[in-house]
Amino acid sequence: MMYQRQKTQNLARRSLYRRSGFSLVELSIVLVILGLLTGGILGGQSLIRAAELRSVSSDFNRYQTAIYTFRDKYFGLPGDITNATAFWQSNGGTGSDATCFNTPSTTPATCNGNGNGNVESYNVTIVLGEPRRAWQHLANAGLIEGTYNGDGDEMTIPGRNAPRGRISNTAFDLVYVTQGGSYGETHSTQSNGNQLLFGTEANVARQVVLKPEEAWNIDTKMDDSRPDQGALQTDTAYSAACFTGAYPNATYALNVATTACSLRLTLR
Repeated sequence: MMYQRQKTQNLARRSLYRRSGFSLVELSIVLVILGLLTGGILGGQSLIRAAELRSVSSDFNRYQTAIYTFRDKYFGLPGDITNATAFWQSNGGTGSDATCFNTPSTTPATCNGNGNGNVESYNVTIVLGEPRRAWQHLANAGLIEGTYNGDGDEMTIPGRNAPRGRISNTAFDLVYVTQGGSYGETHSTQSNGNQLLFGTEANVARQVVLKPEEAWNIDTKMDDSRPDQGALQTDTAYSAACFTGAYPNATYALNVATTACSLRLTLR
């Protein structure tokens, strides 16, 4: 009888011990699960970022194709054609003045460009909104998705007056760039021309959003892997930390681990 009572007490103690904490095996299982979850989260983040970077090059190609298709169909560049209002009606004013360019559209109604072959944000006489109207023209023509209000007096707002990038808070812009000008380079021989810009900024999408290694990866796949040569370049005026050296031998600063680069593609 005493033996049976002792045995019952021992079983009760063991049951209490089991309820009061984890065994080493249980702790090991918990640690393994936590490790798998952490690894899965980090791996998932890497996959998401890789997909975002792939989208940059695919979007560059997609918008470039849309612009060339528009040029072939309408015999001019989006934003710059002189007869846009004949296709989509006038947004106001004369159809070619600051009143028209700086009034947001709620319909396909739009403005005419000056037809000089440059998608300009301004010239010596008036403020132009051709870059903003360019996206509206492309959308009106059914060559890109979305609707854009074309407001040339408004800062870059992704999804409203410029296409949003897949990376958070980024946008694409189309603008004519002159070397050393307001939107110009400081030493690149390829800086003149109509360019697709990718980055983030309140005015024009050109502020940094990519790490140098990420920009180098995109540049290598699309162009020549050089930050200030070829069709695809970084913006040297705003992305000085993105590269080392000077033209024509500059290279991406691959040891910089912070966002330091924006990109721009010169249209041919």
